[in-house]
This record gives sequence, C-alpha cells and structure tokens, in this order.
Amino acid sequence: MKLNKPPLPSSSLLCAAPRSLSDTPPSPYSIFPRRAKVSSSTFANAKLVTLKSCAAKFHLCSSMATSDQHRSRHRDESPTKPNKKMKKKASHNQEKSLLISLHSCSKHKDLSAALALYDAAIGSGDVRLSQQHYQSLLYLCSASLGDPSLQTLAIDRGYQVFQRMVGSGASPNEASVTSVARLAAAKGDGDYAFKVVKDIVAVGGVSVPRLRTYSPALLCFCERLEAEKCYEVEEHMDASGIALEEVEISALLKVSVATGRESKVYRYLHKLRECVGFVSEETSKVIEEWFCSEKASEVGRDSGGNGSDIELLRAAALKNGGGWHGLGWVGEGKWIVKKGNASPDGECLSCGERLACVDTNEEETENFVNSLVALAVERKAKMNSCEPMEDFSEFQEWLEKHGDYEAILDGANIGLYQQNFVDGGFSLPQLEAVVKELYNKSGNKKWPLILLHKKRVNALLENANHRNVVEEWIDNNVLYTTPPGSNDDWYWLYAAAKLKCLLVTNDEMRDHIFELLSTSFFQKWKQRHQVRYTFVKGSLKLEMPPPFSVVIQESEKGSWHVPITCQDGEVSLRNWICVTRRS
Repeated sequence: MKLNKPPLPSSSLLCAAPRSLSDTPPSPYSIFPRRAKVSSSTFANAKLVTLKSCAAKFHLCSSMATSDQHRSRHRDESPTKPNKKMKKKASHNQEKSLLISLHSCSKHKDLSAALALYDAAIGSGDVRLSQQHYQSLLYLCSASLGDPSLQTLAIDRGYQVFQRMVGSGASPNEASVTSVARLAAAKGDGDYAFKVVKDIVAVGGVSVPRLRTYSPALLCFCERLEAEKCYEVEEHMDASGIALEEVEISALLKVSVATGRESKVYRYLHKLRECVGFVSEETSKVIEEWFCSEKASEVGRDSGGNGSDIELLRAAALKNGGGWHGLGWVGEGKWIVKKGNASPDGECLSCGERLACVDTNEEETENFVNSLVALAVERKAKMNSCEPMEDFSEFQEWLEKHGDYEAILDGANIGLYQQNFVDGGFSLPQLEAVVKELYNKSGNKKWPLILLHKKRVNALLENANHRNVVEEWIDNNVLYTTPPGSNDDWYWLYAAAKLKCLLVTNDEMRDHIFELLSTSFFQKWKQRHQVRYTFVKGSLKLEMPPPFSVVIQESEKGSWHVPITCQDGEVSLRNWICVTRRS
C-alpha cells in the first residue's frame, strides 16, 4: 500500500529544523524519513543495556496489545466494531505507555534511552506521537547540553525530533520552542534561535513566549558581540511585554561597553536601577570596565558652572522620586572609580556624598492610587451581599477632607500581633502603644490614622474597658471604620499611597503585588513607606524605613553609586562602587 505524504503546515513557525551541526535549515517542505537513523557507536557509548531494556519493554507492550486483539477476534462472532475499538484502545495504551517511559527518562536524564524509545515508536508505525511526546524529547535534548559527551547527539537528534514534530502537524508550544532555541544557541546559531521565537509570536494563540524563550538568542548574540541583533531581540521582547532580568541586562550592558555605545550603556545602567537594585559581582565588573575605559572619559557635559543646568538636574531628580535624573552623562574628563562602604545614615565613605532615599515617581504613584480605586470598586461590584454597602468614594471624600496624616495604621494587623494563644484576642493596648509612639515621634505632633473594620470596632465599643479610648479616637478622626463586606486592606493601602506617608504593618502584601502594578514598583514603594514593628516583653520597637535606598544612584553632580550584592548578609559591610569625576 502506498502512503501519501502528510500535508505540510503553512505557518511560518513550522519550518524545518536543521538536521545536523553542519546543515543549514532546510526548506519547510523537506520530508523527514519514517525511521530516524542513529549510529551504533553512539548507542554503544550511551547505556546500551538500558536502551535494549526500554526498547524491549515498548515492543512487549505492542505485542501484548496485538495479542489481545487476536483473542478478541476469536471470541466475538461480529468482530468488526469491537476490533476497531480494541485497536483504538491498544493504540492509546501504547501512546500512554510511551509518554510515561519518556517522562521517566527525563527524570533520570537518560537521553539515549529516550531516543531508543522514540526510534522504536517511529519504526513500529503503530504509535501516533503527540505534542507531549515531542516536548518531552526536546526538553531532554536541551537538558543534556551540559554534558560534553552528549552535546553533539543532543543537538543533532533534537533538530531531527523538531523536524518530525512540525512535519506531523503537531504545533510546537512555548516549552518546545524554548528547548529548540537552547539547542540552536548551543550550536552558535542565534539567528535560528530568534527565528523560532518570532514564528511562535507571529502565529499567536495560547503559546506565549517567556523570558526563557528569548534568552538563548539574546545571550548568544551578546556573546558573539553582535550588538544590532542583540538590540533587535530586546525590542521584540519589549513588544511582547517581556521584562528583562539582571542576566540579560548585564549581557546587553557588556556588549554595549565592548562596542563603545555610550547611550546604550547609560540606558542599561538605568535598566539595572529599575529592575535589579544591587548588582552581582559579575555585573559590577562590567560597570567598572566601562567607567575605566577611554571611551567613558570622552562622554558627558560640563554643568559645574551653569546654574540653570544644575537646577534642571535637581528638578528632574525630585520629579523622579530622588536618586536619579536620567538626563545623560554629566561632567568631563576621566572617572575616578573606588570601592567602599556607606555609613548607617547613608554617607558614602569614599567620596562623602549622601545617598538618597528613593521614592516612586509622580506618575507611578498616581497610577498606583488609581489602580487601588479600580480594584476596590470592582471588588464591591462582585459582592453578592443584599445589604447596602458604603461606596469606596465616601472614604476618598472623607480622606480628602481630613487627610493631614503622617502615618497610616493597619489596625487589625497590630491588634492581633502575637495573639495566637489560648486566651489571645484583639489587643487594644498594642494598638494604643503604636498610636502614642508615632504621635511622640511626629515633629508636628500629628496623630496617625487607624483603619479598622466595623465589626471589630463594634466589639471594642461593647467592652467597657476599651470604649472610652475608641470613642476618643473616633471623635478626633484618629480612627476610620471600614464598612461591612469591604476589605480594609484596600483602605489603608490607598490612604498611605494617596497621602505619600508611612504605613505601619507587618503584612507582606504578597497577594496585592500581583494585582497591582509591577512587582518592582511595589517593592520600591514598600521599602520607602512601610514601617514594621515588634513587641518584646510588651515593649514596642518600630523599624522605620532606611535613611537611604540600596539601589543604583545618579546624582546631579554626575557621580554614580552602585551597590553590590552582600554575600555574607551583613548589610553594613556591603560594598558600593563609587564613581566620580574630578572637580
């Protein structure tokens, strides 16, 4: 019987992969043979006993399924329909058995055994391979790249598996494309690694590329100092909404330093500031290399004698929340690069400049506040309670009228702190202690604002020992009661963000991070505004925000300060790269 060639997919994603290290990508219309050939020498060096055992098990499964079909045919007087069902069931069992065996090979990182199973399945012609089968094989190929003895086999066979996958009509998902991209990058073919990612984006659908999907192509181009291709990959990532991490930013910074592109270096330094904060030792070496280079001494402008320039830089830094201006290199001549520490109050011990306490910028804060309002309104709309519920807008109006506060208190978090014992309950004395401490710390003698749920407030008012204190707080606008059915978290978080003041809570707010803006933004906001607390034998201790931010800083004088990761965990011993220019 003559078999017709299977129809080929028209999508640009399903292009044929190169079949060996020496081959270039073939035409999308090339047809892969039914049986993949593997040399005997390859299998001799790769657990031959295991291969024979796995292949034998797969053959035994196929034989047993065929034997079951023969017995069924003898027992049934009308064998046509049952035989089809049995054949379909047997095929399903073989496919399931193969998938389980491949997963086992992946778990034990046994590439040779997995390839033997794959070859046996292709040779039998009775097993239909699914996306999961191919994905498991491709993952194992990419995972074997770290073994020098298997690298060539992994790349060659991985390409062949991918070729058959697209030829059979199985759509590669993100995991499969990531594996192929890694194989291509290991071969040094960044172009092909980037192509398979671009193709999956062009096709669209449920498979969306991730950072790991792009990284092989990006890092391959960076290693080969192909700067323009690096920037092209980054642009594609940005268009797909993929955020860079330190490894990728550091690689882009390194290729920009090596090719002398000062504007790109400036941009990636700020990318590190936004996304990373303190940098690794490896990244710090790249930064030092730049500032010590001849090219770096040629960039910049002299603003020392121009008062308007200095004011412009200061205004830009203030608008950005402090710690950076973003207006380009400042100063002239060679850079002075030192490594040193910062004092507890934020003075650089290398140059004497005071480090800034960086806050979120005006636009970020406004977006943050608006997102909180939208989430609070959405949460109310989803409530199924028949009871009337106060609109969040009423709290907004109240805060607008009374909003002269320097600190917001998460009342429930403070009152329930360390109360998980038999007779434990809401501790009003703990909350009262925090209120008094913040009042005494305030230079203007301002009371903080407590946010507490109505149910909790009613319970406190019913207690004769607590009633007077709570009523006094309500009369003096120290306490705001959040309505039934609401989440008081949104109220204290909104108040702290809107008023740009301190927030006293030990709540990590992890559930909020994923619903709001970016994780990097929220972490920066928490570092600047969150006050933590402890009670040791009834004595209160407040942990105020640090007097300076451990992030890359750029001053209006043109200097740079770069914190390096602290290996031993002792923050006071953290090294900073101090970069200045001669006055």
